[in-house]
Amino acid sequence: MITAGIIGTGWWGRELLQAARGSGRIRFVHAMSRHAGAGAPVAAEYGLRFSSTLEAMLDDPEVRAVVIAAPHRAHLALIQAVAARRLPVFCEKPLTLTRADAVAAIAACAAAGVPLAVGHNRRFLPSLATMKRVLAEGRLGTLLHIEGHSSNENSSRNFAPWRSDPAESPAGGMTGTGVHVIDSFTALVGPATRVSTLLVQRKPPPGALDSFSVMLEFACGISGTLSMVRATPRFWRLHLFGERGSVEAVNDTDVVLRESGRAPELITAPPVDTLRAELEAFAEAAGGGAPYPLPPDQAVANVAAFEAIVRSLAAGGAPTAVEG
Repeated sequence: MITAGIIGTGWWGRELLQAARGSGRIRFVHAMSRHAGAGAPVAAEYGLRFSSTLEAMLDDPEVRAVVIAAPHRAHLALIQAVAARRLPVFCEKPLTLTRADAVAAIAACAAAGVPLAVGHNRRFLPSLATMKRVLAEGRLGTLLHIEGHSSNENSSRNFAPWRSDPAESPAGGMTGTGVHVIDSFTALVGPATRVSTLLVQRKPPPGALDSFSVMLEFACGISGTLSMVRATPRFWRLHLFGERGSVEAVNDTDVVLRESGRAPELITAPPVDTLRAELEAFAEAAGGGAPYPLPPDQAVANVAAFEAIVRSLAAGGAPTAVEG
């Protein structure tokens, strides 16, 4: 069991606190927020000590690891401050908004000798695990293309003011939902090398009515497409195509495998609480056990692709190289 502090008591911070309730691997003991009026009641609800400064929380001897659920631009400085105390760090996605900052965050933790985990909870989806197994078995043949879609009306329903700031949340719904697809792409086929984009906006945020599409090229030689709609109910899909078949995650647990000359096969796995799974995987790494299952190079690749997407959109959707 590792005892942890959490930075941020907003919507997502509360989701993480709830996910850890009853866990035998991680227990939150201290919450920190600059907004005491909102943060202190949350801390009281979960039986946590509360501080309005980072230093006060880090001085708590019971805080042996830190979870960050704060606005995106604050991530790097917070990671560096926590790592300077030689405490393991879990940072909610996106890790940072630029590749350079992601490299700096990873370097700070490496220099301190502590693990850095990134909260891409959908990496723990059973359907993604099934896709990875099918891919490893070689059943698809030479890979050709990958598709992903992530829509989630939570990004409009749970809308703190900072989430409407283009400096905090650029490129449509990328920081809220699109980076999940990028991470799944990275987990399955590796890093992207080039992107182009299209944002169609009927109403700007808050309460955005828009759609965002990305075309990608990957280092492994395949193409990809990513799409998202912020206002529509939650929908998640991944589809990987090869010369001999395709494998499609149609939701969190169900996968359809299509192979030449065979009827489609539905593969269903038991559901997983992905938020608890990622927190417990972090606790395992923080305790010196198995490494967190999102390696640093993949964390950097995710942010590099995101940054290229932002640059492409700023250039009118033009093809843009991903910094490697």
